[in-house]
Amino acid sequence: MMNAVTPFSTPIRLLSVAAEMFPFVKTGGLGDVVGSLPHALAPYGVEVTTLLPGYPAVMAALSARTQVMRQPALLGHEATLWSAHVAGLDLLVLDVPALFNRAGNPYLGPEGQDWPDNGLRFAVLARMAADIAQGRTPHPRPDLVQAHDWQAGLTAAYLHYDQQAAERGGQPVAARVPVIQTIHNLAFQGRFPARCVAEFGLPPEAFSVEGCECYGAISFLKAGLYHADRITTVSPSYAQEIQTPEGGMGLDGLLRHRSDQLEGILNGISTETWNPASDPAVHFPYMVGDTVGRAPNKRDLQAEFGLWADPDAFVVGVVSRLTAQKGIDLLADVTPRLLAGNTQLIVVGEGDREIERRLAALQRQFPGRFACHLGYSESLGHRLPSAVDALLIPSRFEPCGLTQLGALRYGAVPVAARVGGLADTIVNANPAAIAQGAATGFLFTPVDGETLLATVARARQLYRRNRRMWRQLQLTGAAYDVSWNDKAAHYVRLFAEMLGMDAGGRADSNVISLPSGRHGLREGRRRRIARRPPRLSRALAAPH
Repeated sequence: MMNAVTPFSTPIRLLSVAAEMFPFVKTGGLGDVVGSLPHALAPYGVEVTTLLPGYPAVMAALSARTQVMRQPALLGHEATLWSAHVAGLDLLVLDVPALFNRAGNPYLGPEGQDWPDNGLRFAVLARMAADIAQGRTPHPRPDLVQAHDWQAGLTAAYLHYDQQAAERGGQPVAARVPVIQTIHNLAFQGRFPARCVAEFGLPPEAFSVEGCECYGAISFLKAGLYHADRITTVSPSYAQEIQTPEGGMGLDGLLRHRSDQLEGILNGISTETWNPASDPAVHFPYMVGDTVGRAPNKRDLQAEFGLWADPDAFVVGVVSRLTAQKGIDLLADVTPRLLAGNTQLIVVGEGDREIERRLAALQRQFPGRFACHLGYSESLGHRLPSAVDALLIPSRFEPCGLTQLGALRYGAVPVAARVGGLADTIVNANPAAIAQGAATGFLFTPVDGETLLATVARARQLYRRNRRMWRQLQLTGAAYDVSWNDKAAHYVRLFAEMLGMDAGGRADSNVISLPSGRHGLREGRRRRIARRPPRLSRALAAPH
């Protein structure tokens, strides 16, 4: 159990630094989290301002904006920092037209390849974040910084090396603003050639194992993990998985070394945005938990995708990036057998071109039973879970996942790999869990084609033979708290510890109750406020 959290009596200022944010720009769950977490933190007295790149879609959203400052040479580029309040969110937008005024995906060029200057593009973002955190801009200095994923990973490194330079120069040094580095997906680490150290405005000593160097290259994420005061990731299970050679993507040694500063906090979703009674993407609205009210949406979706109009068909949906991480290559392998037993399958997403080609071929091969929408669609991402019987998530690894949270809330039973946040948010429908009324979905491991097929068959069998029990899965899933409530409180406890709250919960005029129990922050952990990172031996960073 956690103790109740009392809002900060004096608001604290959090600078959130991210490459994307819904509703302005989004390629996946990162954008959703960055867009919804500020609303969840506000009731606790946390005032979040988010620093975003000035992509065309972001700039277009700034109908009213105020110039904070102009910077003629931010890592060699002319930049303008704007402030705005849009959609209930406080924004700082870094407008560097030479780097961000590009159409399409924030990270990829027209051919689907990374922009060749991505390193510089996001070094500029982190450099500005560090300047804001040090009070070098007219914007108020934050109390804390949260750096999201590799794109913001250099923020803590810049703060560290700036402080070192000031100390060497005999300049007054203020206490460094604490930084949280949040890992949304460890697979993306922001690696760039060693020769870019100077281009990124880093001192030569930054290219070391006690800095930004990672297997002979610069890694933005590794720099953040090493220099940040605390590390969070987006589920407790993923926090454990990334400390293993199998899940650590080459950084498991560093993460084990920093394990007492690593915290797994589940993501949540906005229950206002994800509400089948008011969601504009849901053609036939219904209340959460209304399993009968979903039926018209199933008929409607079958018609929309040209599937056979059969209310008894077992309709399975997939909403995903179409990549090997998400297991979609396995799905393409087994689809002909998965369609047995009057099963229909709908896939929505974009990604690997070869996987897209194979799915398009399957649509031609199995008309009326298989359909796909190859491309990103926010509306279909909501409409599928309002209509399908089951939502399939065969990820090889999944830091948290938001798809299953929407599925639970909308009454689509998740069938998912037992990894990361999927394992933390879905109760497997084994006989004991079903008997206790606790089951919410189906989990499988190992993540291979045969196990996937067997688990879909198990779900289909329950759907066919015991609709009452199937409805109980839906009702139990709909009752699961997918909101930010407890998760935001967990962040607030972390902020309190980073800001030096004592055991009684006081620091300056702020008051907060600290957590207890196994899900709270670790009791007895030493405070590390504005600390310098411990030295990391070459052995710890070596490959496993």
